[in-house]
Amino acid sequence: MDDDLWNIVLGVAASGLSASLGWLARTALSRRRLRRKQAFYGLPANSECLLVVNREAGGEGVARHDVFALLELSTLIRDCEAHARVVRHDNAVQGFGDRTEFCLGGPVSNDRMAAHVRTLLPGLRLEEQPGKKPDVYRIGEDVYRAEKGVTEYVVLARLTAGEGRHPVFLFCGQMAITNQAAARYLVRHQEKLARTYGRGPFVLLLKVVSSQAYGPDVVELVADVTRAATSSAPAASPAPTTPSAAEAPAASVPAPASGDD
Repeated sequence: MDDDLWNIVLGVAASGLSASLGWLARTALSRRRLRRKQAFYGLPANSECLLVVNREAGGEGVARHDVFALLELSTLIRDCEAHARVVRHDNAVQGFGDRTEFCLGGPVSNDRMAAHVRTLLPGLRLEEQPGKKPDVYRIGEDVYRAEKGVTEYVVLARLTAGEGRHPVFLFCGQMAITNQAAARYLVRHQEKLARTYGRGPFVLLLKVVSSQAYGPDVVELVADVTRAATSSAPAASPAPTTPSAAEAPAASVPAPASGDD
């Protein structure tokens, strides 16, 4: 074999070896990312999770934007090589922690979300507004009032409870479009959230900006409200009472001064 042919053979062999090593490195990196994603969501391969859906306000169906949110979540579940079981909020009568759960919708339209808020987020208070106005959120001492189509809020939470310690993800929005925005935010920022919180809990308050113009795409992080939302809300101070006339202490009347007759 002459030198030119030998060089060609060596070049082909080196190229094949380099390509194989590159493929192995990319595969290992991809598998590592998959394992990190599975650990963050609590979704090992072939596991099952729950997708708890709400009802549309005033009806029995699911709002259009909530359907889009379910599609976003279904994609990430499939990417984790897991399986989802979709359950209506009023049929999800079971504990939490045994499997990962994604719960979607505000507590008015989702009974299971209402139970999760009472149990896991005692510092989050929702005040229903008359008519079809979005609820007002109170977290600690702060108040967040939505302006429909302009500024709307949603709570995105990852919480662990129960014996199995699988996480519960909550998408508790003032409007259906905010639930979709929170699902999209979770998918897009999963790696950053995993670096920041690991497998621990977090409660984030997100603001959806100008949803009438931008849909669910423009989302801002308002604050990490984990401590305030997971702590019991402070009890209201009792109003001072004014004692009644009967209970009021009698005024002391000075004795008349003695004088000479």
